[in-house]
Amino acid sequence: MTQPQGLKPMQTPQTLKLKIAGYEICPVPTGLFGLDGGAMFGTVPKVLWQKTNPADEMNRIQMEARALLLKSDKKNILIDTGNGSDFVAKYGDKLGNKFAEMYAVDKSGPTLLSSLKSHGLNPEDITEVLLTHLHFDHAGGATTEKDGKIVPTFPNAIYYVQRKNLEVAQKPNLREKASYYQANFQALLDHNCLVLVDGDVTNLLPGISVKVSNGHTQGHQVIIVEDDSQALFYCGDVVPTSSHVRLAWVMGYDLSPMTLIEEKQKLLERATQKTTYLYFEHDPYCDAAVVEKNKDDFAVKERFLL
Repeated sequence: MTQPQGLKPMQTPQTLKLKIAGYEICPVPTGLFGLDGGAMFGTVPKVLWQKTNPADEMNRIQMEARALLLKSDKKNILIDTGNGSDFVAKYGDKLGNKFAEMYAVDKSGPTLLSSLKSHGLNPEDITEVLLTHLHFDHAGGATTEKDGKIVPTFPNAIYYVQRKNLEVAQKPNLREKASYYQANFQALLDHNCLVLVDGDVTNLLPGISVKVSNGHTQGHQVIIVEDDSQALFYCGDVVPTSSHVRLAWVMGYDLSPMTLIEEKQKLLERATQKTTYLYFEHDPYCDAAVVEKNKDDFAVKERFLL
């Protein structure tokens, strides 16, 4: 991905191979799309955010829907699933086509399945799927169309999501109604492959814990992969891009901005206690970063391509 104008040379991502808690860390790009830059940065003036996130003629900035694969000898764990590709099948002709057009979905690049294939895996090989939450750009690939029916994309996998987030997705409030679609989770319930998690859990899976965040949406979970020496935080929408490391840089999409800021501060404080990589789901220019304290705020110390 070409770096946007305005990034300093010291911010150019470095290439890095990671293995944490026995898992090989494998980025899984699922496709570029676009969201309104103002919505992505809330009250931050455009003159500031456009330096690193240039907008198109419709004020949309480029976004990645980047899942993560954790590979070990016994498990192939997928974290989030991107937008998916069955827009028309899952949402109907009118809504599906409108969805792809509205969000500038780029169908020419990598997909969830093509990225997994590049790691030598088919859908049947995935053992678990951890969903940060059920918004369409995180859970859209959790289900797919097969023989005219919507089914789980990964037939042998156990899926995990917070119980509270499923409840919100089933009866979304007016503000989030456009982000939650039944087609992305109902088949998981119908096939009895969805495990509901209640709150923070340490070692949900070997070396993997979840931390609940309610600022963006109720029942969002940050996925933490950790061993004695280092950690990786799959931030989801708590810190969607490396630009959002600054505490006050929150999204207009966040239901409770002040709650999100408090949650982000605690997460970033923890990330400075030992070698910790923040993994960004939506940053099109880097996969991860290490952060550092910057007076009363936080800043990116170094960006990485994994």
